[in-house]
Amino acid sequence: MKYGYALLVCAFSLAVHASQRAVTDEGDIVILNDDGTWVFENREAEKAVEIPTNPRKFTKPRSSTFKLKSKRNNSQVWLDSKKWAIEKATPDEDTEYNFRLRGSDLYGQLITEQVVIDIEHLTQIALENARAAAPNMRVTKQEYRVVNGVKVIHMEMQGTLQGTDFTFSGYYHSNETGTTQFLAYTGTSLVERYAGDIQNFLNGFSNR
Repeated sequence: MKYGYALLVCAFSLAVHASQRAVTDEGDIVILNDDGTWVFENREAEKAVEIPTNPRKFTKPRSSTFKLKSKRNNSQVWLDSKKWAIEKATPDEDTEYNFRLRGSDLYGQLITEQVVIDIEHLTQIALENARAAAPNMRVTKQEYRVVNGVKVIHMEMQGTLQGTDFTFSGYYHSNETGTTQFLAYTGTSLVERYAGDIQNFLNGFSNR
């Protein structure tokens, strides 16, 4: 299956505008501000959501020896360039790099911005923007991880795009230099086949 990147770039873009309204996973309405912040429309709905922490330490594979650095913030990824094809996006896209596991239907994206957003809010905005393209998008897993010494949120989502069920697995990170979404995605029916490749790909994320 060969899909264009345009719809997926649109789905995961962090571009938000003043007074834009969105619906959370719990059905609460939030107001998205143009500075990347958001508030509940109904303040009574505001409540703490605890995200578990995975105690395991995640590190890049030994085969990931090619370093790709963002030009927008200090994020970088380590890849096995023999396995992954890399495509630089156009300057006007939020996606900085697109990836494809050679000879397969597994894809990836590095989405970077200079705007600083708390990572819990970052994942919520990413989910709501994804639902603009796939209304049935839902979170199937979410946890904090430490990857190569960097704290991230790992979030998995499933939804239907262009009549096909997709699974997205990604690392979300934010610091003083900006925000990063590092994603791998494929058809949901293929996730088990590519499980090892997905983890090896994501575990190449770093900012050091």
